[in-house]
Amino acid sequence: MNELPQISDAEFEVMKVIWSHAPISTNEVIEKLTKTSKWSPKTIQTLLLRLVKKKALTYTKESRVFVYTPLIQEDEYIKHESKTFLDRFYNGALNSMVLNFLEHEQVSKEDIHELRKILDEKFKEGDR
Repeated sequence: MNELPQISDAEFEVMKVIWSHAPISTNEVIEKLTKTSKWSPKTIQTLLLRLVKKKALTYTKESRVFVYTPLIQEDEYIKHESKTFLDRFYNGALNSMVLNFLEHEQVSKEDIHELRKILDEKFKEGDR
């Protein structure tokens, strides 16, 4: 899929459930989301309908039950949103974002160690 839909934060929460459990019925989505949110079943149904209209989800009707599956892949969507965020706030410069976090956020030594480990591994991959 070339053009990814704009998904709100609430819709993204619904998508996370569907990505984790697809194919999944309306009732199952409602059951899972009412445990982690204060949304009513009607609100969740509205979010599902919005996602279908945006072509992020599709559904089949199995007797009287709607069963949803994603039309977009989670990793593809996260990659797209990460790039959009980086472009919007840091002009696409990853080093600017990392520097901002290091200077303005409390970053633990463990986080820095983990980041160094990841960068060292990526650096070694470039030598192959």
